[in-house]
Amino acid sequence: MVSSDARTVTQYLASLPEDRRAPVSAVRDLVNRALPAGFVEGMQYGMISWFIPLARYPITYNKQPLAIVALASQKQYMSLYLMGVYSGPGQAEAFEEAWAAAGKRLNMGKACLRFKKLDDLAMDVLADVLATTSVEAFIERYEAVRAQTVAGKKAAKKTAAKKTAKKTAKKTPAKKTAKKTPAKKTPAKKTPAKKTAKKTPAKKTAKKTPAKKTAKKTAAKKKTPAKKTAKKKTAAKKKTAAKKKTAAKKTAAKETAAKKTAAKKTAAKKKTAAKKTAAKKTAKHKTAKNKTAKNKTAKNKTTKNKASAAKRR
Repeated sequence: MVSSDARTVTQYLASLPEDRRAPVSAVRDLVNRALPAGFVEGMQYGMISWFIPLARYPITYNKQPLAIVALASQKQYMSLYLMGVYSGPGQAEAFEEAWAAAGKRLNMGKACLRFKKLDDLAMDVLADVLATTSVEAFIERYEAVRAQTVAGKKAAKKTAAKKTAKKTAKKTPAKKTAKKTPAKKTPAKKTPAKKTAKKTPAKKTAKKTPAKKTAKKTAAKKKTPAKKTAKKKTAAKKKTAAKKKTAAKKTAAKETAAKKTAAKKTAAKKKTAAKKTAAKKTAKHKTAKNKTAKNKTAKNKTTKNKASAAKRR
């Protein structure tokens, strides 16, 4: 997808070639006329975008304005992103039927409508679709879809917890209610001593005792995380100690294996050296034997020659 560095819509249109600037400008004018009030035009993700400003709706998953339409000039075609087509049940099917009735070929993905020239678009159908989704309806649909996701469920739990915390903070404590109904308002003449004793029974004092229990519970809760962290730390220390031991064993095994291989190599070298020396000695003995044998044969030949020469004389 081609993304532009332009910061304004005018800069974006000025950067387009003439054959792209005219159809993009025409579609832009259509969107500005057809969209309901509340949506704002601007640059977003390198495209011309129409979105709900953060001042109106800041609760988005990526902290960016919630866009309903986007328009861009790509490398091979132009694209119009219609996120509002899926803002209501059956709206996508109605859009496809109206497009087919207009006699135009629909080249569309999930929300991206691709076109190469302005004549490829059914402008009346686009105007009707753009005008159907208001800001409130689009926010309602977004929240419904977001609530079905895992992240949306977590966010809903957080908001619910915040609401309950605010409600509990707004509630007045038991001491304030006791101040609102003092014993001075009831005159002594109308209410005898027995009745006043009934009005202030020991049950009210017993109601205050759960505060001690809750305090004990909170103290126990505070202690339990500390115990859990201590257990985690000890477990982590044991793991690190075990890892160190295993690493030391591995290094010791490697060292012993290296020593064994070195000893084998030295023994093999000694054997080969001994074999070479023995071979040299045997070769020397052989050469000495051959020399003596040659000398004997030479002596025999000389003696035979002398004998033959003496006979001839």
